[in-house]
Amino acid sequence: MDLLLPGIGLLVWTLLAFLIVFFILKKFAWGIIIKSLSEREQGITDALDTAKKVKAEMAQLKNENEALMAQAREERAQLIKEAKETKDKMINEAKEQAKAEAAKIVTDAQAAIQAQKMAALTDVKNQIGSMVIEISEKVIRKQLDNKAEQEKYIQQMAGELHQFGNQ
Repeated sequence: MDLLLPGIGLLVWTLLAFLIVFFILKKFAWGIIIKSLSEREQGITDALDTAKKVKAEMAQLKNENEALMAQAREERAQLIKEAKETKDKMINEAKEQAKAEAAKIVTDAQAAIQAQKMAALTDVKNQIGSMVIEISEKVIRKQLDNKAEQEKYIQQMAGELHQFGNQ
């Protein structure tokens, strides 16, 4: 049992050595250790605060980025809408212009046809007038005595006129 219990002298010298080391550490090292631990604790606290700030900034940047993306999508949709409206407007203007040009061409063609028709009618009237004058001259020059011969001659001239009109 003596092996389990330490001797008093050993206990006193161990206690004395411990106290000396304790006071030396307290006087020279304890302040430095406490200061280092405090600095480390402050550094960890600052790092955690910085991390929180960075996390908050990242969340804010993410929100701003999402807002910018939404705005960009909205602007893109607006540009696409405007482009479609411009395209439709240009197509409609081209259609209207084509219709106007087609109507003008039709009107010009109708006017040309009318003018040609009038020219042809005038020409036919002039030819008929010339023929009537020729027939009248021939009838007057012939100076026929007989009325029956005059009628026969007029019928003959009318037949010639009719044949001329059919050509």
